[in-house]
Amino acid sequence: MIRGWGIPPPREGLPHSPTDNCVRLPHDESVTRVMWTCPDCGRTFANRNQTHTCAKLGDLDRHFEKSDPAVRATFDRVVAAVSALGPVEVLPEKTRIALHVRMSFAAFTPRRRWLDGHLVLAREVADDRFRRVQVFSRGNVLHEFRLTSVDDVDAAFVAYLGEAYRVGCQRR
Repeated sequence: MIRGWGIPPPREGLPHSPTDNCVRLPHDESVTRVMWTCPDCGRTFANRNQTHTCAKLGDLDRHFEKSDPAVRATFDRVVAAVSALGPVEVLPEKTRIALHVRMSFAAFTPRRRWLDGHLVLAREVADDRFRRVQVFSRGNVLHEFRLTSVDDVDAAFVAYLGEAYRVGCQRR
């Protein structure tokens, strides 16, 4: 079991890192090659001296303290779907939970009854599940969503997670 998740790990080798409080899945060298590690916070980035909020990671469970159990179950289903794609880090930051490979490709903010979040896709998608779409550059399109139950993590959403994961791997 992944500590505090209530779901079995979908892949072998899911240790919980006590030093930076993120879940590290087995690394695929083609995804994590030439990563720079910030000497202050320990996060990894594709670019040396990447601009970031340099802060120690928090506790994943803290993000769900005021949420209904269904919100955590929805998040756990998302993580299970993404972890089946390959290596990923779950980064419990101060105000959000980011999913990161070479770059962060998804973020989540648990609320009492739902899970708000966004995916970074390489294209603009017209789908009613996306509440807002922001184009930052070619290949960097943020899609905001709200998940209200585990049923919202359906085949179409999992396909979008796969697209976002490829963006996170910097494979567009």
